Amino acid sequence: MEESEGSNLSEKRDVGPSTALDYLDPRYWDERFSREEHYEWFKDYSHFRYLIQQNVKPDSSVLELGCGNSQLSENLYEDGVNEITCIDLSAVAVERMQKRVQHKGYKEIKVLEADMLDLPFGDECFDVVIEKGTMDVLFVDSGDPWNPRPATVAKVMLMLQEFTWSVEWHTFGDGFHYFFYKLKKGQRSMVGERPGNKLQVPSINMLHEELESEDYIFRTNIDEMDC
Repeated sequence: MEESEGSNLSEKRDVGPSTALDYLDPRYWDERFSREEHYEWFKDYSHFRYLIQQNVKPDSSVLELGCGNSQLSENLYEDGVNEITCIDLSAVAVERMQKRVQHKGYKEIKVLEADMLDLPFGDECFDVVIEKGTMDVLFVDSGDPWNPRPATVAKVMLMLQEFTWSVEWHTFGDGFHYFFYKLKKGQRSMVGERPGNKLQVPSINMLHEELESEDYIFRTNIDEMDC
């Protein structure tokens, strides 16, 4: 585990961008994926496996957005989830992922080149959609991260449009917490992992000192992000 994470850090340093704006350049990702075998953004599956198992059934159809070279789909498959579709905008990532899952004999995993902002699927094709760090790329050129530009908000809303969400969250990790969000179709709510933990949701326009706590996102008014 520690060796794996150390290897990931080394690989990231080797292929890291010169500026954050490089994350918006498809050529950066193609070059990176051509040299990098595997990297996990945030934490690997072992850290939040128990949360996945609580929310994803073995017979669920799963879509992973922005698979890159993550092993998440393979981990899900090994845990008995067989109906998995992965997409990525990088043709290099898709080709290498296809070869990797075929080499492992995971023929049921589909890997497709597609844009998460213009998905080539019909409505309600999947039971579960997993996004692990992919949306972060949309915020690279967002201006003030707490009050993003309208163009950034529009892109984010493309991923979330036409749904009313109920929101639940859990945290994992030591020292610095990672957040695991579960969004379900239905009545919108902001209810946390502890019973009765209800939140007030002020405007998205918040001062930086209001954001010192890690739960700032739960004090963001999703309705006001409608564009």
